[in-house]
Amino acid sequence: QVQLVESGGGLVQSGGSLRLSCTASDRTFSTYTMAWFRQAPGKEREFVAVINWGAFGTYYADSVKGRFTISRDNAKNTVYLQMNSLKPEDTAVYYCAAGKKLGYVVLSNDYDYWGQGTQVTVSS
Repeated sequence: QVQLVESGGGLVQSGGSLRLSCTASDRTFSTYTMAWFRQAPGKEREFVAVINWGAFGTYYADSVKGRFTISRDNAKNTVYLQMNSLKPEDTAVYYCAAGKKLGYVVLSNDYDYWGQGTQVTVSS
């Protein structure tokens, strides 16, 4: 059982930046595909970004491309989401997810483990 703990959320003004972190309990962290999803009030959970196990490939939702960067440090069992040029529409609870499926996995059902979520609020 992999436990994921997110941190780094908060309140920021439009145009600002935040860096989310997600630390895993499992020593096999480096073998997992890692992703970030988000869920705004009244909306379904949506894909944000994914990074493969070796950190040599990333993929982003069109809505965040060019503003968000996903990265990972396998030595620290941690995946990051650097969020720049934040907009009010980025307001959501952000979740990290871990799965064994290879490739640019964008469907939430393909992930096996989830964190508890961290709130990001962007004020206009």
